[in-house]
Amino acid sequence: MGKLLRQYVCVRITRMDAIDIGLFEHDRNNTLYFYLLNADEQIYMRYGGRDATSPDAYLNLESLTLAAAKGLELHAKRPPVTARPKPDFPKNYSLLVERTFARNQCVECHLIGDYQNLHRQQDGTLDKIQHLFRSPDLKTIGVNLDVPKGLVVKETTGPAADAGMKPGDRIAQWEGKTVWTFADVQHRYNETPRTAMQAKLTVERGGAMVPLTIALPVRWWLTDTKFRQSSVEPRFFFDDRPLTAEERKAMGLPAEGFASMVKYVSSTAKTMELHGLEVGDVITAVDGKRVDSHAHTATLYLILRKAPGDGATLEVMRGGKKIEMTLKTMQMSFRK
Repeated sequence: MGKLLRQYVCVRITRMDAIDIGLFEHDRNNTLYFYLLNADEQIYMRYGGRDATSPDAYLNLESLTLAAAKGLELHAKRPPVTARPKPDFPKNYSLLVERTFARNQCVECHLIGDYQNLHRQQDGTLDKIQHLFRSPDLKTIGVNLDVPKGLVVKETTGPAADAGMKPGDRIAQWEGKTVWTFADVQHRYNETPRTAMQAKLTVERGGAMVPLTIALPVRWWLTDTKFRQSSVEPRFFFDDRPLTAEERKAMGLPAEGFASMVKYVSSTAKTMELHGLEVGDVITAVDGKRVDSHAHTATLYLILRKAPGDGATLEVMRGGKKIEMTLKTMQMSFRK
């Protein structure tokens, strides 16, 4: 790795104050992120990425070494220059300026992502499904990578297996775009419109390129957002799970809707007097609503349809009895 890196000019960015975030665009909640690029700011590839379960799930010295070697190979070939994204800088976001520059504080990656969303909320362009649920999880479509080997597939299940993807395949293209690393795939996957019903991939198998079409399941974009601590996401301090078809039938509930069972309640909810939910409660409606085009649980409905600070009325089944209770939400207010 040392021999490879001596052929690079290595730059460690510790403050984002003057960085062109239009060019260096990525999920700002990644733990560590590399760009491999030339002096003309042509990006060859990215390295980094994470999932909701672990901040370093896809960080691995072996795969980083593979990426560094491939970067040198690409640089020697000098691929055609691609169009440069429109420049954008942290100073263009007034809320971020007030929070950081004006207080002589560090402009950090996760703050940029958060304040971009706050501006979107302010100007009415916030799309929660697109902007909150970033970096869809490959495992949701059944792709499990052999992380030290980069984009080599270790195991396939579900939609990926149904599409014909096999262990040992190497993902080579995502929607026609060449990918070399998990970060490349994560970036391209995140660009997929949330209404999409399929994803077209090309895998390398035994020296041949094999096109695959993976059917995207319902809510393929859904990930756990808690680690992001987003200021535009209402906080209510409980978790739930969708009821099974058998549980719905036993309770006399319709097959459709976002009836869900509470599986965890934080002590913060009681301390802040946000609600009186208990583990085992079943939420059958929010503000009289039982069905939503995207939500399959009460928590997802609240995230998508409520703003921080909003209240709601919950319809709850507890011990076979139906009760109503009020719920208040909070906004993340501390420096993350």
